[in-house]
Amino acid sequence: MVTAINGYDFARKGALLLAGTILSGVPALAQTVPAGSATPAATPSSSPATGRQAPTTAAPAKGAVGVTPVAAPVSAQTIKTLRVEGSQRIEPETVLSYTKLRVGIPYTAETLDQALKDLQASDLFADYSIAGVEDGNIVLRVRENPIINRVIIEGNKALKTDKITKEIKLAPRQIFTRTAVRQDIARIIELYRRQGRFAAVIDPKMVNLDQNRVDVVFEVSEGPKSKVRQINILGNEVFSDDQIRGQMATKQSRFFRLLSSATSYDQDRLSYDQQKLRQFYLTQGYADFRVTSAVAELTPDKKDFIITYVVEEGKRYKFGDVTVDSQIRDFDNKKLAASLPLKKGDWYNAKLVEDSVDNLSQTAGLFGYAFTEVNPEFAKDADTLTMGINFNIAEAKRTYVERIDINGNTQTQDKVVRREIRLAEGDAFNSFQVKRSQDRINSLGYFQDKMEIKQLPGSAPDRVILETNLEEKSTGELQLSAGYSSLERFIIQANITQRNFRGKGQELRAGVNYSSYSKSIELGFTEPYLFDKNIAVGGDIFRRDYNSFNYIGNDRQTTYSQVSTGFQLRAGVPLTEFWSLSARYGLSYDKVGLNESTYFTNGNCDILKAGRYLCEAIGNRWTSSVGYSLMRDTLNSRLRPTAGSRVSFSQDFAGLGGDVKYIRTRLEGAKYWNAGSGFILSAIGEGGYIKSLESSKRSGVDAVRITDRFYLGEPQFRGFDIRGVGPRVLRIPYTTDATTGKQVLSTDRNTFIDDALGGNAYYLGRIEMEIPLGSGARELGLRPSIYVQAGSLFSITKPNLTLDPALYPRAADGSLLPYAPPILNSAGQMQYQVPVTGTVTTCANGTGTAPNCTGTTANTLVTSTPYGPYSEQFLGNSAKPRLSIGIGVNWNSPFGPLRIDLARALMKQPGDDPKLITFNVGTQF
Repeated sequence: MVTAINGYDFARKGALLLAGTILSGVPALAQTVPAGSATPAATPSSSPATGRQAPTTAAPAKGAVGVTPVAAPVSAQTIKTLRVEGSQRIEPETVLSYTKLRVGIPYTAETLDQALKDLQASDLFADYSIAGVEDGNIVLRVRENPIINRVIIEGNKALKTDKITKEIKLAPRQIFTRTAVRQDIARIIELYRRQGRFAAVIDPKMVNLDQNRVDVVFEVSEGPKSKVRQINILGNEVFSDDQIRGQMATKQSRFFRLLSSATSYDQDRLSYDQQKLRQFYLTQGYADFRVTSAVAELTPDKKDFIITYVVEEGKRYKFGDVTVDSQIRDFDNKKLAASLPLKKGDWYNAKLVEDSVDNLSQTAGLFGYAFTEVNPEFAKDADTLTMGINFNIAEAKRTYVERIDINGNTQTQDKVVRREIRLAEGDAFNSFQVKRSQDRINSLGYFQDKMEIKQLPGSAPDRVILETNLEEKSTGELQLSAGYSSLERFIIQANITQRNFRGKGQELRAGVNYSSYSKSIELGFTEPYLFDKNIAVGGDIFRRDYNSFNYIGNDRQTTYSQVSTGFQLRAGVPLTEFWSLSARYGLSYDKVGLNESTYFTNGNCDILKAGRYLCEAIGNRWTSSVGYSLMRDTLNSRLRPTAGSRVSFSQDFAGLGGDVKYIRTRLEGAKYWNAGSGFILSAIGEGGYIKSLESSKRSGVDAVRITDRFYLGEPQFRGFDIRGVGPRVLRIPYTTDATTGKQVLSTDRNTFIDDALGGNAYYLGRIEMEIPLGSGARELGLRPSIYVQAGSLFSITKPNLTLDPALYPRAADGSLLPYAPPILNSAGQMQYQVPVTGTVTTCANGTGTAPNCTGTTANTLVTSTPYGPYSEQFLGNSAKPRLSIGIGVNWNSPFGPLRIDLARALMKQPGDDPKLITFNVGTQF
């Protein structure tokens, strides 16, 4: 009697076969099941993912299935027939192909045992057995592995489900296997370890369905993120533990590093830190430094790591003789050696050695040697503690550009890129021109940052191929700015720009500004290469409406409106690689007016209501101007420069026709430095002056019109509101003090009538430092900076003030009362109303027409709405600097670039309007 041989019974147990003992974080669930034995079914439990019944325990792991030896027949028998039972999706012939059993061959117990092992190894079957052993009619009985209906991830929060499903192999409509489960558990755990979660546990479960289908559920227990609790340094004597830790990318977990990703344990970062330590010591002269061991130990609770470094510092060396041995005849070895940054007697610094190699390579590139090899040869003397260095420049041939390849530009036309390359095919190679070409292409803003032009060997040793691999990015920008101003309340600005229109490098832009008191629309177009010549042309058309406002009582009302409509034409040509000249012509029509129903009396501007300086600004005028700009630009990028400078001098002359005559001069400059370690320092300054070519019309009136002057404030001068700096007239109302009951000037800025008058001269400077953050913050696109700004707006003629305090009547206690201006007729005479008849006359007493008045009855003076009382003050006309300090953050947010500034005015002049917070946001398309 031969017992039928059974594998593991997958359906009866109803659980997934796990590799519990080989993976970290997976419970040891496997148990050995003797072949041919029945395993009691596990008690089902409700699956949290599906609500169906699922086993509470997982199936045994691979290797737990035993295959007992078959009792050998008395004599070897031959397989008479061979068939397969139970297969559904898999053809019987395919099942047999996994074994060596064939009709007509003899079989033994070992042969049958091997057949079962082969079926098990296929991972296709949940159950398998052999019958008919006693008479040679062999039957292979199999039950196929189920089909996966769904793969469900539960309990994951730190990792999104789509990120996990992209990494695992199990998927719907695939055959379920134990091997795939084990591999997927390992992949998921590896994903969590990359995030620093070493306590993550994956508990796989299975839900049986009809038609031999299953749902696979991975229950995830993420656990806390494993932090670096402590970094121990052993063997250091010269530098302290804190100094050494400061050089590492990995940081100890502390409360002030709550948002830093550098406190998470990362195996790759551990190797990187060892390199950083070696670089640090090599820059300090310790040429023999080495890290003898670096060990990371996980605490028993799997929450933290303790890292221990053992170092050997060695002796400190100085530079010995520094020489250059060039095989290229064009070079003078002594002059080259003298130009290097390292000198004999200085402390050894490996960074200076690297810089010297780069300098020599660049120097060779300037002379046309593209593939020059510079090999530093070290002569270390342990007795004198010196390090002699000889830079060996290998012999090379002068190189020429064989071909320039441009790849990856799908939208941008090829010529747009080629015209920025400062070398042509056949030219002698020049590394400076290659670097300059790279900077110019990056400055276009059409491609991903840090594009590099690769230098590849050509068809001959003296030929080089320049390969430009581009990755295009969105060149359309939609910028939305929102703000709150004490002058204009809520402000919304929208600008849309396409900087690479039709892939030709053309720029098309439109802008809209809207608030309760200002509106504008502008359209512009620029062609950078007219007819493929290096001549830039462009034009703008615009309409700008600005409404100032006033208070009468507590009512906020518009005072004057300024409507400017016009256009400007521009053209520019390069003078050299860095110098350029541009010219422009503009024509605009300005209309400055007041609300006649509110601020006019008898058809004339009422200076008591609007202010003398506003009444004097009323009128329509044409401005025809021509100007030029001379610019020098060495920036490595126009979009986000990190090195170089930019200086611009411009002048505009008005008076080529039109009604306005002046000369406006401006000077602007910017300088950027790479301060190292990701810090970018910038210094930016500008200034301007406008001089009228006309004489002043009368005393107290500036020769430069209010619409032509400079204005200063947000956004150029952070820390101050729009037009918040410089000369202005404030009308400050009187109010009653709630405590004393006395009349005092209001301190609520929102109740002031604040008319910014602009200035004829200004200056503004800013020093800003961009601060690098950790890798996590960089991934979010955060770029913070700190800055300090100083500037001023000044130099206008003091206007004649309007309100004379003697005009206001006084109450019995001496406090000022509102003044009601008399309404004059067209002849300028005061008007009166007769009490009985209500008729209007020019007689103060009686009736008729002055001076022929009849009667003695006193008439009532006809007046306008009572006004004031106000204190009118001219403030802010000072060249003394205003100073602000602040922090700002640029964030490439999911909804577009966002800039937030928090700036505080430290120095200001009376009348200035400070502002603490500003922000703007945009997007790209």
